[in-house]
Amino acid sequence: MAKKRPYSAWKRPWVAVLSALFALLIKILCLSCRVVHVEDRNRGVAAKHGGRAVYCTWHQRMFYHFHCFGRLHVTMMISRSHDGDWAASIAHWLGFKSVRGSSRRKGKSKGGSAAMHQLIKVIKERADSAGIMADGPLGPLRSLKMGAIKIARETGAPLLPEMWGCNRAWVLPTWDGYMIPKPFARICLIHGEPMYVPSDASPEEMERIRKRMEARMNEAAERCDAYFKRPRC
Repeated sequence: MAKKRPYSAWKRPWVAVLSALFALLIKILCLSCRVVHVEDRNRGVAAKHGGRAVYCTWHQRMFYHFHCFGRLHVTMMISRSHDGDWAASIAHWLGFKSVRGSSRRKGKSKGGSAAMHQLIKVIKERADSAGIMADGPLGPLRSLKMGAIKIARETGAPLLPEMWGCNRAWVLPTWDGYMIPKPFARICLIHGEPMYVPSDASPEEMERIRKRMEARMNEAAERCDAYFKRPRC
């Protein structure tokens, strides 16, 4: 596989400057929104595990979590592509940490396995939390991939569903119907019930946990939409 060509010297400063500007616009938009309903019975779960957790959301619901979890300095896994360079830089300005790599695209590895092991190491050694777009980067839509389950098994960190919905949003014509709240939207947040993966879980048990976690995430997303009587996105 051909290596990614690095940005030229004159492009690198533009990536830094423009990503800082994008991050500022994201913050301004999210700060204009108002949280009107929160289900947070499980909000303190990470603290009970020394700060470790695997926060899981759908790719569609990523945007408002930039605001929620950037200030917690959650570690994200981001692809090694040029698009990933932009995403990593924006994530940095929003407060996130990152490891580079993602699942396969068009049959080509983007370093996902190495990045997942790096993320496991970060959670174990630094007691960090991970943020996972559990059906990304290209779906299938709302289908939980096994990566989050493996990370939870290796680290002992709880899996935590994290969802939001709003009364007014732009829904982009992407594979996932990516949602961006409109300015001054009202937000519903759900911090879902944790799930745990035993360190000796068999492949069959991991698959059962994956299905239960997927159902739990979809149920949380539907409750967020139902709060504002919106159709499922």
